[in-house]
Amino acid sequence: MDILGFWNQMTANPLLFVAVTLTLGVILVNGWTDAPNAIATCVVTRCMPPKAAILMAAVFNFLGVFVMTKISNQVAVTITSMVHFGENTKETVIIVLCAAMLSIVIWATMAWVFGIPTSESHALIAGLTGGAMALTGLDAIVWSEWSKVLIGIVISVVLGFGLAFLIGKLVILICYKMNRPRTEPFFKGAQIVGSAGMAFMHGAQDGQKFMGIILLCVFTLQGGGASVATFEIPTWLMIVCSLVMAAGTAMGGKKIIKSVGMDMVKLEKHQGFSADLASAVSLVFCSVFGLPVSTTHVKTTSIMGVGAVKRISAINFGVVKEMVMTWILTFPGCGLLSFLVTKLFLLIFN
Repeated sequence: MDILGFWNQMTANPLLFVAVTLTLGVILVNGWTDAPNAIATCVVTRCMPPKAAILMAAVFNFLGVFVMTKISNQVAVTITSMVHFGENTKETVIIVLCAAMLSIVIWATMAWVFGIPTSESHALIAGLTGGAMALTGLDAIVWSEWSKVLIGIVISVVLGFGLAFLIGKLVILICYKMNRPRTEPFFKGAQIVGSAGMAFMHGAQDGQKFMGIILLCVFTLQGGGASVATFEIPTWLMIVCSLVMAAGTAMGGKKIIKSVGMDMVKLEKHQGFSADLASAVSLVFCSVFGLPVSTTHVKTTSIMGVGAVKRISAINFGVVKEMVMTWILTFPGCGLLSFLVTKLFLLIFN
């Protein structure tokens, strides 16, 4: 599927045009609220200025999508296989996907207004599930695939916090007798590399999820269903999604960078490096096994892990509580919003 052929399909089918536009809107909001987590520690510890960090994030988001998709597209397959839409017409399914994407944009934008790094991964899962349930009830849920989400939540939290704590402890033990100012250049460079790794893995995880939705729309209209498992994601689509995500980060990322990198724990360079390394390793593990996890979950729990190395009181639990409440509310809240918007869309357009 080349870009010209895809554009012709979009212009010939208004439903596909709307669905793709809304999905790109979700990716833009992901750039606002999720992508800044990858570069938050690097910016707040003054290793890189925001503009340079955003440019780096854009490049490595694309590389993450490109390389990981060549290795395995299991994350995209899991997302597109979590629900089924029964025997409804393809136009009805596209209407549901449009409603789900709009619900995610509304939900994520409200969280961004309050500076809370909600998870677009979980909003995407909740939105798809709520929309499908508006059509076929509980039968819409494919529990074998949905269970990977629950497993991913547990693994991402445990790995993120645990690895960050262990790496943070190890760094302190290794550098205990070293001259602190002399270690600064090393950790500055190491943290830039770590942030690049985080941006790479953010693309590997989140980029696949949203591209999977775009391809699901195309295959649905072609009557092929969710054929992502046998389809090679085109390079031009990876570039478009990466650029849209970078634009979102440039537009609204500073608010999330402040919440994650400054308000929750006061970070030093060696702590930022430890958090980035732990996050990247955790995301690699989950991506290889096709677990659709939240990069926000992983990064914030990693920052909590390095904060706990010094003392538990170093963590601002007020900020942590706000984040946790947002995560807990995302599944029922965004799911219910998608359910209601889907019902409304079906009433108006179907």
